[in-house]
Amino acid sequence: MFESGANVAKNLSPLREDQVQPNGVDLTIESVYEQADAGRITREGKTVGDRIEVDPEDGLYRLDPGAYVVKYGERLRVPEDHVGFVYPRSSLLRNSCMLNTAVWDAGYEGRGEGLLQVGHAIEIEPGARIAQFVLADADHEGQYDGTYQGEG
Repeated sequence: MFESGANVAKNLSPLREDQVQPNGVDLTIESVYEQADAGRITREGKTVGDRIEVDPEDGLYRLDPGAYVVKYGERLRVPEDHVGFVYPRSSLLRNSCMLNTAVWDAGYEGRGEGLLQVGHAIEIEPGARIAQFVLADADHEGQYDGTYQGEG
């Protein structure tokens, strides 16, 4: 079962009242990056390629078609006995953009990232709501204790 937005909100900060939705909490865009170098994923580990931060122009990110890494403005925690998911807000989809994320395991804490795929040029204001974080009850063994714990 998914948690209500009010219950999800207890696990995020900072938070504005307008971010709390019936079934989750909106995440905002804090920063945008373009991948500059190749990353590497092997059986023994991983490295993330170097990134270049995109600067807003006149208060807006002006993004051409392509792939960007976005950092969310909120720190969040996935409580024990839950799993987190991040979905794009429909405004992104209606503007030919998609946001891809991974499963957020129980015990994860940090300021996460997502992959913003821009299909048609778009302008996004820093602090704008671009995603929704939801929590669902989940059975699991252990909690997240990986490389990205406490990121951001």
